[in-house]
Amino acid sequence: MRFPNKETVERIRREYSAGARVELVRMEDVQSPPVGTKGTVLGVDDTGSLLMRWDTGSGLNVVYGEDIVRKVDDLSDQ
Repeated sequence: MRFPNKETVERIRREYSAGARVELVRMEDVQSPPVGTKGTVLGVDDTGSLLMRWDTGSGLNVVYGEDIVRKVDDLSDQ
């Protein structure tokens, strides 16, 4: 696995700032929340991974280059 460069990490931090809401599209981990689970971004680490608080209570991070999420607007999704 290759780590993103500094510019990419900064772009991810701008796009997924703390408090952003996301929905899980793909995560291949036996402990992952189900696809479609929503969560809140707590931050982005130096590898570009999203530090998460999933609505299920899980804290499993979204790994850059491996997992896929999409941003959601909870107000319009209700």
